[in-house]
Amino acid sequence: MLVLQGQGVQSGLVNLRHSALAVLVAVLWGINFVAIDLGLHANGRDVPPLLFVAMRFLLVVFPFILFIRKPDVGWKAIVGVGLFMSAGQFGLLYLGMALGMPAGLASLVLQAQVLFTILLASRFLGERPSRRQLAGVVLGIAGLAVVALGRSAVAPVLPLMIVLAAALSWAVGNVVARHSKAKSGLGLVVWSGAVVPVPLAGLSLVVDGPDTVWATLLDLQAATILSAIYTAVFASLVGYGIWNRLLSLYPSSDVVPFTLLVPVVGMTAAWLVLNEVPTPAEILGGLILLLGVATAVLGASRKRPDIPVAGPALRV
Repeated sequence: MLVLQGQGVQSGLVNLRHSALAVLVAVLWGINFVAIDLGLHANGRDVPPLLFVAMRFLLVVFPFILFIRKPDVGWKAIVGVGLFMSAGQFGLLYLGMALGMPAGLASLVLQAQVLFTILLASRFLGERPSRRQLAGVVLGIAGLAVVALGRSAVAPVLPLMIVLAAALSWAVGNVVARHSKAKSGLGLVVWSGAVVPVPLAGLSLVVDGPDTVWATLLDLQAATILSAIYTAVFASLVGYGIWNRLLSLYPSSDVVPFTLLVPVVGMTAAWLVLNEVPTPAEILGGLILLLGVATAVLGASRKRPDIPVAGPALRV
């Protein structure tokens, strides 16, 4: 269990332990795309994407919801995070990948949520990012564009648009989570996750048909089961537990730039595991992404006054 005290942190992510956790989340989420791809196409057998998301969040919720308290936020926040950060983001992401979006490219395109989040937080939360942060985000988005151009020949239009919609859904969830200021990031993950399994399983029954759903459940492959476990425990419980807590401690514009590291990890993992060899443009874009993260995060907000943060330690 990781323990970080939430007292006396600054408004920027300058606390080294918090920054290290943000980087850890980026690594877990980057690997997550490969895990999803392996689970969706286990042994050449395609798993219905909405059913797969429902399976993931069933593992996120049970049995943990029996032991973890409801977070100290209203039900609107819990449902909002569940609908947008969980059901919307992953339902659309899994669908896009099932329709042919490469894992490495998906990890890149999904990071459009960085721009969406900062714009939405500025509009609805009144958070004004500094010029340095805006410059870093613009630089990061430029890196995303370079990589996207390098892969545009292999990315069908429909899956690309679906993953962009997933990025927008994630951004809305970020703003809801930030506004809720939940003291328990893990509690918010588990309780909001309860919104996901039944609706998405129901949609899968409608879209894919009962025969396909039951046939999939009766013949689950080991890769699909292991993928669901990884995405539930490491990507959701650990990753989003840390993520939601950091969003409660810091402005969104200080937190979200770290996710620009996700496509670097995701594309590297896809290269090593799925033989998705990055082009020179993708490598260049990844380096620009790292420079954007450094510009937006390192040294940002050091001159701002400390913000006292009450409440318990950050525990994951």
